[in-house]
Amino acid sequence: MAIATINPTTGETVKTFEELSEAEVQRKIGLAYERWRTYRATGFEERAEWMRAAADLFEKEADLSAELMTTEMGKTLASARSEALKCAHGMRYYADHAAGFLADEPLADPSRVGARRALGRYQPLGPVLAVMPWNFPMWQVMRFAAPALMAGNVGLLKHASNVPQCALYLQDVFRRAGFPEGCFQTLLVSSRQVEPILRDPRVMAATLTGSEPAGRSVAAICGDEVKHTVLELGGSDPFVVMPSADLERAAATAVEARVQNNGQSCIAAKRFIVHTDVFDAFTDRFVSRMRELTVGDPFEASTDVGPVATEQGRADIEEIVDDAVSAGATVLCGGQRPDGPGWFYPPTVITGITRDMRIYLEEVFGPVASLYRVGDIEEALEIANATTFGLGSNAWTDDEAEQERFVSDLEAGQVFVNGKTVSYPELPFGGIKRSGYGRELSAHGIREFCNLKTVWIG
Repeated sequence: MAIATINPTTGETVKTFEELSEAEVQRKIGLAYERWRTYRATGFEERAEWMRAAADLFEKEADLSAELMTTEMGKTLASARSEALKCAHGMRYYADHAAGFLADEPLADPSRVGARRALGRYQPLGPVLAVMPWNFPMWQVMRFAAPALMAGNVGLLKHASNVPQCALYLQDVFRRAGFPEGCFQTLLVSSRQVEPILRDPRVMAATLTGSEPAGRSVAAICGDEVKHTVLELGGSDPFVVMPSADLERAAATAVEARVQNNGQSCIAAKRFIVHTDVFDAFTDRFVSRMRELTVGDPFEASTDVGPVATEQGRADIEEIVDDAVSAGATVLCGGQRPDGPGWFYPPTVITGITRDMRIYLEEVFGPVASLYRVGDIEEALEIANATTFGLGSNAWTDDEAEQERFVSDLEAGQVFVNGKTVSYPELPFGGIKRSGYGRELSAHGIREFCNLKTVWIG
């Protein structure tokens, strides 16, 4: 795939970029490694000063970065601006808390191990390669970059090929904020160059957010090289509605949870599993609200849903929807691409889904909701867990016993009760099963790329 800005609203190529030569990639890796050898010795206060300066830039330039995101991947301008501000919040969070998260952990009674002092100490691993997706082109990177830099690591970013201007903007922000040269570098390279970068002994670890095949590839390479990885892959999150739920709130939130980011979010709710006692009432509300959404130019304030980010992405959505319809599923709204330029796809709701349809197991990365009727909590859990993914999940019920059951038995890295799944710097983020492993955000996220060194002093 060419490294280029292709406006998904029009389909027009805005700007193309030359791929880095092998010699330039080697130079940048060398710079990262040499920089890390000095940067790791800086203190938390100094790193925090640079990180807060970067946050200031994100806040000051929120409109600029929002325009870049909207142009390159089609999210609405309002959501893009919110993403930029969320980056600033995450940066400040780690600037404020990194020292505490990575403080020495002394053994209360070192004499139990025959020592005068005994403790655990967190130390940075070194250069980390981040292979990042286009759907949250700023925030997804910041979830890695802010904790990694505050821990004393340095970053190498291989961003998605359709958001090169976002990638270069991120590098420039860290430079202008005062981070020493080489602390954070963008590598404009194709996916074929990822393996040699991962195998370079100067690159110590990797983090990837993306597709399951990409995650398998990176995990296999790093496994062969015995390097640490964090993977955040796909999701087919359930959204369960039980009879005691507030149906108005549940339906309104269901729409937000499905079409956020034009439906292109790993943690977007995708499978709506509704108790038969409230199925019809919920469906009426949900479908009505989906029909009312305005699809159009993401730069327009009135737009609710912009285009899908890539032409291939829209084709993938159409294939899964057509497969379900041909096998007997019913489309309650949407289901047909509109005429005209750009890669638009309408908010769509499908029901009558059976196990032989692709949509039953596969993630649909676009504004398409699948709707299931269930008779009780057991059937709800069975369908919710009948997927290879396990990233996020949602359950709507005011029954405390049911809430505890969902928290206990939903197979996911995250369970949100009476709300939609959201990433917060304060909470750990990640999945199980084929949604990946490891955690981003919170104290757990900053510790992922640290060596917890045992120290024993006699």
